[in-house]
Amino acid sequence: MSDIARKIVAQPLTAAAFAPFGQVIDTAQVASRPMNAGMARRFHDLAEIEVIGDGARVVVGLVEAQPYAMPLRLNLVERHPLGAQAFVPLNAAPFLVVVCPDEAGKPGAPRAFVTDPHQGICYARNIWHGVLTPFGAAQDFVVIDRGGPGTNLEEHVFDEPWVVHLPAGG
Repeated sequence: MSDIARKIVAQPLTAAAFAPFGQVIDTAQVASRPMNAGMARRFHDLAEIEVIGDGARVVVGLVEAQPYAMPLRLNLVERHPLGAQAFVPLNAAPFLVVVCPDEAGKPGAPRAFVTDPHQGICYARNIWHGVLTPFGAAQDFVVIDRGGPGTNLEEHVFDEPWVVHLPAGG
């Protein structure tokens, strides 16, 4: 198959478009509430981190991610059958999000999204997705996902890569 037939153009990330794959983490989704005697604003309950299995727990980590060249040659996707996985950027830069519907246990045709600055995402449990993909510059993220016993990573390598392009002007 040619690269033309396997071309994907990323679209802006919206809660509605991303809903089949998880949740958009965006302070524009909820009203803030004051805390610390009005010196801080809290944006509460932005995403649910589902984890399953004996001994499962939610863990918080930090990722320092290097930028990818665009267009992206997408060879690999992964999923986490035992827990959701969230990425919250620590700097104001967009990043690329790639997801695939499940088709009989294998990833279907990918969809790609570009976040707005400060938007994060939470992949639902067992959703096929690309790796963390900043572009343009290195980016730091808080990652929230499942810790505990059990195999919580499944990878799939495509026979032929997909080519993911940023939207015009992106």
